[in-house]
Amino acid sequence: MNDNINWIAAIVAGILGYFPGALWYSPALFVKPWARELGIDLTSPPTPKHGKLISPIGMAISLVTAIIFAHIVGSAPALGHALLFALACAGGLVATSFAIQYLYEGRSLTFWAINAGYHLLQFSLFAIVLALWP
Repeated sequence: MNDNINWIAAIVAGILGYFPGALWYSPALFVKPWARELGIDLTSPPTPKHGKLISPIGMAISLVTAIIFAHIVGSAPALGHALLFALACAGGLVATSFAIQYLYEGRSLTFWAINAGYHLLQFSLFAIVLALWP
């Protein structure tokens, strides 16, 4: 764990890592198969369970995750190192944790791939920002 992190880069990484979800879970990419796997009818009006708190809570979680990632990967990591670490975190920790949970919940491989893929993208963005920040 590295206590010497670039806080501005970590915060920017957390913010940037949150927003690709809007594209990832959009009609242009994966919302249809994702909704199908959850049994959500996209033609009916949405009924968010958490209302207006979804976005601020999601952003806060992304910020915390990016800051922890920055603490572990270190200050100004080499791009290759940071991307390998992103793959290890997203693929080796997040995706495998999802796999165990989804196995017991009876969720599909498609649902797992969509959600795990988003986190691979998110962690890769964290890595890119932290490595390339001036």
